[in-house]
Amino acid sequence: MREMIERAKELLSSGEVAQVLGWKAGDLPYNPEPAFFDKAEDLDNLVYNGFCGANLSKYMIAASKMEGKTLVFLKPCDTYSFNQLLKEHRVDREKAYIIGIGCKGKLDIEKIKKMGIKGIESIQGAEAEDDCDTLQIQTIYGEKTCSYKDAMLERCHVCKGKEHQIYDELLGESKDTKDADRFAEVEKIEAMSPEEKFAFFQKELSKCIRCNACRNVCPACSCRKCVFDSNKFDSSQKANADSFEEKMFHIIRAFHVAGPTAASAAESVLRESPFTCLTESLSRTLICFTESFRQERTQSQKGRSQALHLTMQSQAVCEKGDNVCIR
Repeated sequence: MREMIERAKELLSSGEVAQVLGWKAGDLPYNPEPAFFDKAEDLDNLVYNGFCGANLSKYMIAASKMEGKTLVFLKPCDTYSFNQLLKEHRVDREKAYIIGIGCKGKLDIEKIKKMGIKGIESIQGAEAEDDCDTLQIQTIYGEKTCSYKDAMLERCHVCKGKEHQIYDELLGESKDTKDADRFAEVEKIEAMSPEEKFAFFQKELSKCIRCNACRNVCPACSCRKCVFDSNKFDSSQKANADSFEEKMFHIIRAFHVAGPTAASAAESVLRESPFTCLTESLSRTLICFTESFRQERTQSQKGRSQALHLTMQSQAVCEKGDNVCIR
């Protein structure tokens, strides 16, 4: 971590970058948070450990609008989403100085708590430079230990790889953490009957409290004005009045982040899945929306403005008295 701090200070002091995007310590030893640093002396507060799982690529959307270039630290998996944001013209490559940093897998505090380890005061072994397989955790009840591997996030067990897809320079080494099949869970769902799939997703979606945290953290959710923040329609409300609204939040999100393949995905999902809450007219509207969204990303600014105007003309679909905002 010291190497990261020194390099960031060097680039900031030389004027090559105007600010640095990294992590700073939170109010607990296991919740560092993303932070911008614009003074070299403030970089002593920069941290990087096993709990720095937050993907910084999405923060580069805002950083691209700032004055000067931003130094951003990206883990190998973060570079995939940064590349996707580049393709969608959400970030400016010329405004980013990317330092690819090593990763040995990120930790899940909820897994640690499920092991019965609570009242945590400090954690040793989670630093990026620590080459140990065991976490030493000091609690108000005494010292506890647990395996680093057992405390890792599920996504790290199915890691796509430790090679950075885009960078200006690299710092630190990575450790291979993949020990499970990436598509094992997908295969389980594919083996279900349509009724079982519907019940599965209905159970998962029933946990939603409409806090919008999934949208806020997801690098694929990058619209300048989110439909769920619009006060022109009922979509901005934070409570689901019925199961229809509960499903629509996630269905619309799924179509919005699907990218260029949204139209084909929408058609297959709507034809094969038993979403009884979707009427035929609503299904057609969703398919038309995803196709227009795909075209919007390849149009000129003038073309996008005209398409947006036409889309706004036919935004609301009425189903059982409920207004559903499509875009």
